[in-house]
Amino acid sequence: MKRLLFLPILFVCTTGIVRSQELNAVLTINSDKVQGTNKQIFNTLQNALSEFINTKKWSTATFSPNERIDCNFTIIVNSLENNLFSSEIQIQARRPVFNSTYTTTVFNFRDTEFNFEYTEFEPLEYNENTLNSNLTAVIIYYIYVILGFDFDSFSPNGGQSFFQQAQQIVTLAQSEPSWNGWTAFANRRNRHALATALTENQGESFHTMWYNYHRKGLDEMAANADRGRANLISSLSALKELKNARPASVLLQLFSDSKLDEAVAVYSKATMQEKQEGHKLFSELFPAATSRYESLKN
Repeated sequence: MKRLLFLPILFVCTTGIVRSQELNAVLTINSDKVQGTNKQIFNTLQNALSEFINTKKWSTATFSPNERIDCNFTIIVNSLENNLFSSEIQIQARRPVFNSTYTTTVFNFRDTEFNFEYTEFEPLEYNENTLNSNLTAVIIYYIYVILGFDFDSFSPNGGQSFFQQAQQIVTLAQSEPSWNGWTAFANRRNRHALATALTENQGESFHTMWYNYHRKGLDEMAANADRGRANLISSLSALKELKNARPASVLLQLFSDSKLDEAVAVYSKATMQEKQEGHKLFSELFPAATSRYESLKN
């Protein structure tokens, strides 16, 4: 819970000061779809990206080794031709729940628009004001999004500066027309859509919900299960506000992918009336996912 004590700021490169890195990331490259090519380039890239993510300092917050954020980046390469990778990426991140052995997902997202150029052994670099490649731009963007969701779960609006940094990367990347996934209105689930949803005023209720769900809900359940469950259930009403304001918001799908099964499990321990209310709520929010909350009807 130490992250409650630190206010994140935009990326700062420091020298002469030793601070533990924030992420404990496992990066995997799946090249099964690519035939007839030298597979060594995938191993080289996997190792280079793993080092890039895990050894750089992405904030001024202090993390002890056991506080590092567990996360996974899985890059699925669909094709490779002349050093041009056509890929997609799945990102997941988790955090522990206070006084328990349970870990909860704070980010689960699939990005199907991830094309980049990479030559084996080329250095991976990042400067705050410039982007050298779509490869590093996408990875850094999701690092800041992960940090934002993690910090948001520990303190009210604690992740906003990270989400703003992700938005800044979107702005810089839009100057490169050949880089896919950054264009406004092209895809309501792309990186532009996600960053916009996380930084616009209509998303404020979502950020409040995220804090209450985790800090006042899940984190309270070890000490008082009924109180924690009540707080978690109460927090979900904010999703209705979001849907009224932004019916197609990417944040609703993100909640479904990251939290819906967990929320249903919490409701399963509630009263019959609360279960029925939960079923009604999820029916309104996620009508296409009926099978995932059908148990609440019983």
